Amino acid sequence: METDPPAVRWPTKIAVLLREDLASWQALNVTAFLSSGIAATLPELIGEPYADADGTAYLPMFRQPVLVLTGTAEALTGAHSRALERGLPLSVFTADLFATGGDDDNRAAVRAVPTADLDLVGLALHGPRNAVDKVVKGARMHP
Repeated sequence: METDPPAVRWPTKIAVLLREDLASWQALNVTAFLSSGIAATLPELIGEPYADADGTAYLPMFRQPVLVLTGTAEALTGAHSRALERGLPLSVFTADLFATGGDDDNRAAVRAVPTADLDLVGLALHGPRNAVDKVVKGARMHP
């Protein structure tokens, strides 16, 4: 009888928290943007490139799962504060970014708003498992 290998319990966690009222296309877009910030800043989280049986090469990906969660605007604000308090690597996506034209405009839109006034629609973070769990407490798995 074959048994599944035991699940790997990673010492760290990558989490994306999305505001619950996003349209599907927005949630997917925000998740992609936020994840890219984690990948670009923490290259040690990236595994080796992939290849299929024919030798066709594919890009590497995160070597651990990315937890995608959803919550209210208040949940995002609280998670943002807790992540900053803990000094965890954090990427943010604000509602203003849906109306910008590119990377420079995105940074300018975030720079124009004080931390406490950011209209967060998503955030991503990485850190020790229990620290990330405390930051995203109250959020639920994205459907």
